[in-house]
Amino acid sequence: MAATAATSGALLNGLGSPFLHGGSRTQILLAGARGGVNVVSSRKLVIVAAAQPKKSWIPAVKGGGNFIDPEWLDGSLPGDYGFDPLGLGKDPAFLKWYREAELIHGRWAMAAVVGIFIGQAWSGIPWFEAGADPSAIAPFSFGSLLGTQLLLMGWVESKRWVDFFNPESQSVEWATPWSRTAENFANATGEQGYPGGKFFDPLGFAGTLKDGVYIPDTEKLERLKLAEIKHARIAMLAMLIFYFEAGQGKTPLGALGL
Repeated sequence: MAATAATSGALLNGLGSPFLHGGSRTQILLAGARGGVNVVSSRKLVIVAAAQPKKSWIPAVKGGGNFIDPEWLDGSLPGDYGFDPLGLGKDPAFLKWYREAELIHGRWAMAAVVGIFIGQAWSGIPWFEAGADPSAIAPFSFGSLLGTQLLLMGWVESKRWVDFFNPESQSVEWATPWSRTAENFANATGEQGYPGGKFFDPLGFAGTLKDGVYIPDTEKLERLKLAEIKHARIAMLAMLIFYFEAGQGKTPLGALGL
């Protein structure tokens, strides 16, 4: 009889383990079987999710070594499909720099594509001739315009350059030419290249404002990072096509028959 009782107790304790108890309802039932004493194990069940498989830029091809599936790309970067046939990203430091360069060039390309279409649709002047057209509205001479652009762009790009190698170094009062603007240059998301905040995300696409404080939304940010890099790559390819068309005296709108 004592042996039977011991066996029943061991069985109930086993069913009450974190692996098998299933939930609070099962715990209550088991507690009743133990004589009304609800014994809850202090151990925790840890579930490790399987890692997502790496995406490939040629999904139909398996194998191929580092040409198809480079070992130095783990899929953690937005838009990482394992495309690095020249091995430019083998060094983690270079990989970080190339991603920063791709992001910045892509953003400029997106702005340029929109400007080229709107500019020609508005004025009828090809984008590669707009600066030399006599009817172009330009209150400044070419020299003053170039000097102003170099000065302003040089200041902004120098701050970005320094911040890349020394993050958050530019979000201080002395690094800005006016006062009380340090928070505008602070990185609200904590990720390189995605500053966010009230200044860089005023519409709150990747975060929300609560009591005047910007709170990033990680899920939205990750989705927008992927969308941005995809559009940036398409825009850079579009600009490459625009250059070839300009060499033949053609425009994007002309190529579309518009």
